[in-house]
Amino acid sequence: MPIGSDDPTRQTYDGSTTRDGASGPITAVMLTILCHPDVERIGERAVLAKLNVGREVVLSREEPPFTPPTRPAARPLADACVSRTPIRLAPLPGGGVRVNVVESRTSVVHRGSTVEGALDLSGEDLRRGAVLLLGGRIVLLIHRVEVFDTPENETLGLLGDSPGIHLVRREIRTVADQDRPVLLRGETGTGKDLAARAIHQAGPRRDGPFVVVNLAAVPPTLASAELFGVERGAFTGAVRERQGYFNAARGGTLFLDEIGEAPPDVQVMLLRAIESGEAQVVGAGRVHKVDVRILAATDADLEAKVRDGSFRAPLLHRLATLEIRMPPLRERRDDIGRLLLGFLREELEAIGEGHRLTSRAPDGRPWLSASLVARLADGDWPGNVRQLRNVVHQIVLGSRGQDRMTVGPAVERLLHEPASALAASAPDRVPAAASEPLSSRRKPSEITEAELEAALHASRWDLLAAASQLQITRASIYVLIERSKRFRTAGDLTVDEITSCHRACGGDVARMVERLEVSEKALRRRLRELGLDPRR
Repeated sequence: MPIGSDDPTRQTYDGSTTRDGASGPITAVMLTILCHPDVERIGERAVLAKLNVGREVVLSREEPPFTPPTRPAARPLADACVSRTPIRLAPLPGGGVRVNVVESRTSVVHRGSTVEGALDLSGEDLRRGAVLLLGGRIVLLIHRVEVFDTPENETLGLLGDSPGIHLVRREIRTVADQDRPVLLRGETGTGKDLAARAIHQAGPRRDGPFVVVNLAAVPPTLASAELFGVERGAFTGAVRERQGYFNAARGGTLFLDEIGEAPPDVQVMLLRAIESGEAQVVGAGRVHKVDVRILAATDADLEAKVRDGSFRAPLLHRLATLEIRMPPLRERRDDIGRLLLGFLREELEAIGEGHRLTSRAPDGRPWLSASLVARLADGDWPGNVRQLRNVVHQIVLGSRGQDRMTVGPAVERLLHEPASALAASAPDRVPAAASEPLSSRRKPSEITEAELEAALHASRWDLLAAASQLQITRASIYVLIERSKRFRTAGDLTVDEITSCHRACGGDVARMVERLEVSEKALRRRLRELGLDPRR
């Protein structure tokens, strides 16, 4: 993003910023367009570098120029809702900015309140990002970020232009050609799965398979067979040869999602395979080479898990040879407009209403509501990008056939709820146990047999739902079941039990679940192994 030649701060091509000949990156106050009547302008930005050296900046219909991230052209806001008489932005001690609207006729709204006279934003406000609604039609984010101008030829499937997402792309390019494990860390919904796919696609194994396994869903009793495969006849019920995840990913990438929830026995198997580069198929008399690249992801504090003994330190050290941190959405607030526009386009096109974004209501107003965008942009989004996408889905369905974006009761409740409640409002929400911080989870030793029984019955033996209800990890619920004399997993069932129950229930899996009291998903897996599940 070029800065005017009369400015004392000048930006170099590689993204470093110099001042008076001194090299090194600096931060600067930036304005990013989150909403504009011309939706193609969403994401454009203006660097207000003069504020860094104590000089005032004006904001009006005619200045400053905003530049798209991928194009050199620059132009002002150029909308009639913004007065030509400027809003004045002046530096404050501590890195803050005063937004003075005394002279301007442009209405400015911040957090639902109209600004009268002046609005003082602290340095912390700018680090978080302050949302300003101008004239009811344009939404700007004023924030302090590191100035960069590194051109990117491709997004690697990760939408956004914030410094945080630029750093992620740069790290992906750095590790892509390596064959060592990569640990992707970040809160739930930050896009760790997308980053894993990007690493695979950018690396030499791109033509090989990309296999995803959720380790929280691998029961310890079947872990060896699930991961490494099983020979026919290796144990009772193994009526056919089965390929494990490692074999399925041969020549490609194996993505171990939710590595922090892997049961202890599974951790041992993974460590052995990574360290030796070999694995043994269950029932086979020899080992075979493991020809996969391992990528792992977690939202858990693995170091804390190592300290409490629930995660093996050697496995953490092996996986964390290379690490990439996925920033939460609240740290890349300037991407909210870009993400919102991308998700809206997808959802509207899916229902045949892609024209809405460029159409106007009978009164001339655009379909996209600037006031709603301002409210969305000011949220903390504990469910991150996934949650934003789910909310967009609700908004589009609720606005179907309407000339103006409307908000249904579910989204309206979300916008009035505290941040801690937001993550639970999305239609395919992450269970509470997965989205809460580690410190709020309970220990397995705190769960009584009666609580376990109530949770399992209430969830119809869906172990992830039961774990969420009990506020424990899925790995912990397996531990509790193994300790209990009352309950068991589908892996504990004998072949005779399964076949006789299958006959008695006429193949009705729902009735079998009620009778056997095990997870339906795990039971169907056993039925497939025995050739009894019609959904094959």
